[in-house]
Amino acid sequence: MSGITALFALAVGCATTQTGTQNRETMLVASGFKAVTPKTAAQQQKLQKLPPGKVTMINKKGKTYYIFPDPARNLAYVGGPKQYQEYQQLRMENKLAKEDLETAQMYQDSEMDWGGWGGWGAGWGPMGMGPGMAIGAY
Repeated sequence: MSGITALFALAVGCATTQTGTQNRETMLVASGFKAVTPKTAAQQQKLQKLPPGKVTMINKKGKTYYIFPDPARNLAYVGGPKQYQEYQQLRMENKLAKEDLETAQMYQDSEMDWGGWGGWGAGWGPMGMGPGMAIGAY
């Protein structure tokens, strides 16, 4: 799992230059989905009929598969339940990482003038516990 997390971190780092679809495809591959190229006209027609930008679940011969179409590249990303579960985990981590980044960027606003709020430097009490507070006094 740590290898997937490391690959995910790399994917998130590169996400600023990728489109949403490219980022999704990166997460699918990191989750173990395989890129499959349709070999017949019938397969290409099936690829074109899949809803764009969505993972679709299908059952074939008693097995469950998840397919993400990329008709522009004539590819489909195919995985099973385990790969789909990994993909969902990466999506959740990606959402949380994005929210954390947005929060961090929000609080870096220089107009907030954090220094003028006081209490940020020397003299802010022992152990950073407030002015005049002693250890054990709380």
